[in-house]
Amino acid sequence: MTKKLVRKQSKGRKQNKRTKKNTQNTCLTRGEGQTIPKIVFRTRVRDERIKGPNKFRWKNLKSDEVFKGKRVVVLALPGAYTPTCSSTHLPGYEAHYDKIRKEGIDEIYVLSVNDAFVMYNWCKKLKVKKVKFLPDGNGDFTKMMGAMVKKNNLGFGDRSWRYSMVVNNGKIEKLFTEHGKKHNCPTDPFRVSDAKTMLKYLKQNS
Repeated sequence: MTKKLVRKQSKGRKQNKRTKKNTQNTCLTRGEGQTIPKIVFRTRVRDERIKGPNKFRWKNLKSDEVFKGKRVVVLALPGAYTPTCSSTHLPGYEAHYDKIRKEGIDEIYVLSVNDAFVMYNWCKKLKVKKVKFLPDGNGDFTKMMGAMVKKNNLGFGDRSWRYSMVVNNGKIEKLFTEHGKKHNCPTDPFRVSDAKTMLKYLKQNS
């Protein structure tokens, strides 16, 4: 075996170790420096041309349209209408929306394994007018992030683990994942994916 090949294999092992370290630290299969999943979100958009009271139509939204060439914040949570998500997590980002945007962020999105109808009405109920929502109804994005967990103990089925991240031109710049990711977790950890933690990071890295 040549020295050049040994060096190449050694370098490859080091890169694999770094990748494993990143994903182990975040509890997800994708970590900082890696690209976010490429999927199509099934969204609903208002269209005044539609007759009747429900003036919305389906629109496919590619992940590149959300992330490419932009620096975006995403907060991912277990579900619409659930306690922590409704009382603290999403409202916190809505309250700090303008401050976060001033730190070089193009947009803020909330993502959950819920359909577009549920996400729309949840945000409407919470009077969220600034943070945009991404409905991951089939859980495709969540599965590819390695964030899908079972919450059968609560009757929820498969849902996203709670986390937040900064995505810079399609790559994960920073990832805040709640500790203790596992199926049917008896608690709902919420310590590092909040708006204040995100704002503190952005102020130091704007």
